[in-house]
Amino acid sequence: MSDEKHLYDAFQDPPIPTYEEATSSHPLSRLGPQETSDDAERQGLLGHDLAAESNSRRRNGYYHPPSVQSVDDDDDEDSGLGSPVRASDDAELRLEMEEMDILDPESAEDGRSRRNRGRFSKRFHIITSSLSNFNLSRIPWPSFGFEWLTSRVPSIPDEYRPGWALIARLMGLILIISLVYFLVVSEVMPYGTGGFGQPFNPEWVRQQALQNVDSRRIQDNLQYITSFDHVGGTEGSYVLGQWIEGQFKTSNMDTYTHDEYFVYMNYPKEGGRRVAIVDPPDKAWEAKLEENPQVHKAMTAAFHGLSASGNVTGPLIYANYGDAKDFKRLKDGEIKVEGAIVLMRYYGTQPDRAMKVKAAQDAGAAGVLIYSDPADDGFVKGKAVPYGRWRPEDSVQRGSVALTHMIAGDVLTPGRPSTKDEERMSKDKNPALPKIPSMPLSWRDAQKLLQSLKGIGEELPADWVGGVPDVGQKWFSGHHDSSPKVNLRNEQDEVEKQPITNVFGSFVGIEDKAKKIIIGNHRDSWCFGAADPGSGTAVMLEVARVLGLLRAQGWRPLRTIEFASWDAEEYNMIGSTEHVEANMDELRANAIAYINVDVGVTGDKIWANGSPIFQTAWLRILDRLMDPHQNVTLKELWERDNMRMGALGATSDYVAFQDMAGTSSIEFGFSGPEHGDMKHSCYESFEWLKQHIDPDFTYHNLLAQIWALLILELAQEPIMPLKLNDYAVSLQEEVQNLMSWTETKGSSSYDIAMFQPLVDALTVFATRAEEFHQWDTFWYNQVYGTGGFETQAVTLQRVAHNAKMGLLETHLLDLPWDDGDKEAHGVSSVLLYSPTTPNTTYTFIHARTHARTC
Repeated sequence: MSDEKHLYDAFQDPPIPTYEEATSSHPLSRLGPQETSDDAERQGLLGHDLAAESNSRRRNGYYHPPSVQSVDDDDDEDSGLGSPVRASDDAELRLEMEEMDILDPESAEDGRSRRNRGRFSKRFHIITSSLSNFNLSRIPWPSFGFEWLTSRVPSIPDEYRPGWALIARLMGLILIISLVYFLVVSEVMPYGTGGFGQPFNPEWVRQQALQNVDSRRIQDNLQYITSFDHVGGTEGSYVLGQWIEGQFKTSNMDTYTHDEYFVYMNYPKEGGRRVAIVDPPDKAWEAKLEENPQVHKAMTAAFHGLSASGNVTGPLIYANYGDAKDFKRLKDGEIKVEGAIVLMRYYGTQPDRAMKVKAAQDAGAAGVLIYSDPADDGFVKGKAVPYGRWRPEDSVQRGSVALTHMIAGDVLTPGRPSTKDEERMSKDKNPALPKIPSMPLSWRDAQKLLQSLKGIGEELPADWVGGVPDVGQKWFSGHHDSSPKVNLRNEQDEVEKQPITNVFGSFVGIEDKAKKIIIGNHRDSWCFGAADPGSGTAVMLEVARVLGLLRAQGWRPLRTIEFASWDAEEYNMIGSTEHVEANMDELRANAIAYINVDVGVTGDKIWANGSPIFQTAWLRILDRLMDPHQNVTLKELWERDNMRMGALGATSDYVAFQDMAGTSSIEFGFSGPEHGDMKHSCYESFEWLKQHIDPDFTYHNLLAQIWALLILELAQEPIMPLKLNDYAVSLQEEVQNLMSWTETKGSSSYDIAMFQPLVDALTVFATRAEEFHQWDTFWYNQVYGTGGFETQAVTLQRVAHNAKMGLLETHLLDLPWDDGDKEAHGVSSVLLYSPTTPNTTYTFIHARTHARTC
């Protein structure tokens, strides 16, 4: 194993804590339910002492996870990240305590009904054993009055006289039949109908969840999460993953596990980055590159993830926001870009960082520099740090420049999980990787470059002028022949098989444990990550704790709730995508919904993007919660501001679930002013968020309540509130918008009749969706109308009904549409198949699903 210095030691030794520090000194160790004080358990979670064995786990400057031998050691079954934790070692004692109703069982394998059957079978065995040992035939037949009776009626032979034994056996049979009937009725009662056999009222569960959310715990979570940098694939991310698993364990979850992949990633080499004006000599200058947020801990170097390595020199050209139209304007003005170092700013008409680099590459540029302009996210917008939330002069926005729309996840194994032995494609001709080097800059460094272009090239229009001070009212493009020469060096340590780890914990469902609602948040960040993703991580852990308190009281969801902490999301949604690729068949069959929170809180305005199928559940939740500063519900604010659930893009971990596995997905949070989130900067610290974003963690608390309620809507309601009607309405609205846009942009020969097949297909879809949900009404009338009792036949119908809702978008991705297959695919075929234009229906919806990514 390598014993070389950690990559970031060149800047400052990172304060990656030992696990003892991570658990003992962390404020959460003082909080009762989350306390983990047992030394052996700490060692079990960690697997190894980081201080003693950190060198053995580092490879090429990054962490090296514990070996397989250490994880599987018979002497320590719980060592290593994610070792499954099941029942107590003393199983017999636990079973006896469960039989006596002293201890609520922790195993989630069989559900409440199986525990009831187990208890009954044991008690019934005791009763029947007692009966078998007691000779009822020895009880004499009563003789009083028989002299009088026998004197008046013919005598009955002894073999035909009924004895106590026969009567007792008949009574016992009746008792057994009654008890069996009792068990059958209890077995088919759903967990949530409000009828006989239900231990927890769903409304009580919701109220308990809301009341138990603790802002202080969320704050303590975030303070620990931001105490060291944790870039994807590094030791910081690994240690944070172990701590998160520890929080899952203290949340009374039923299972814990992890998965590991080996993926292509890059990290900056020590001394391998440079931006400098090298010619003419009188303008010679070199950029500082790094930030100075006045924190006494190591910081991530400023670089672009998955950028190309290179050392290039060329004339400086300014290209505004780096949009394709911006490069066209330069070309029309005879400003040559070939071989140039192109300077552009973030955001604007081309907000995608990777597409900026791609546009420059297509124009023939040799390298790219992207800076944060104060007109977009700095002092022009408001007070900058330390006096306000906005980006200061030396703040740098890191980020990935991989083309996600070409390949999501590990760019070397598209469509396949990145196991150690998986075949990899070449990175040299990879369609998702840029071919020219790029670097991020602060506006402090960009200022010198812009000043060096004064009077050179074309004078630019007002919409090309940013907010960098002391550049002048007139900005210039530069020129290939007269611009100063800039050297851009970006040497990267490229690792084809960098280990990354995802961490999971789950509450197993009592009725349909195979079906699951997946809760996701990535933990890696470009530096300290207070908002992105720390705010989401801190809230997710609190939601897990709240559900764990319910679990400790015996509550169980109907369907499994799985929590996931993803690694390496910031690079290209790598952790979540590899997990989906490795578990594609199982997710397509059983994943009902994926709920993602990434950047949890950067302000006080609620927002949501997701599949239209969540619309009803989303509004139901908002109607339950009040805004903390206004005497109105969140639903009233939502409707007052004309808010709508937006479409999903390709910016977070929902991508693989929604667009590859077809799992209906949603993400949400609270946002502030546009670009006021200190994105991907080391200034995005705990102190920044607490001082300028959410001082009392009020909106973090509210986000936890929203998240918990949405989980409960999907996990404990007998009929899931996923409405195909909402999906149909959304499609019809989009078709109307398409028709209006076409009418505006179309030529004089435009014929609106071309849309008629599409309109007809969606009309069929809407009709079938309405028919499908008529069964909901039938169920409520059947069950609640009879006092809450549900027959086994109706239970099976309800479970199948829920499964069909969960499969809708999975089938939209790749459902065959020939007549021979439509019966085999259940409700999706019935709802979407049009006898006249089946392919039109499928083609449109298929395109819409992928439009969220493109």
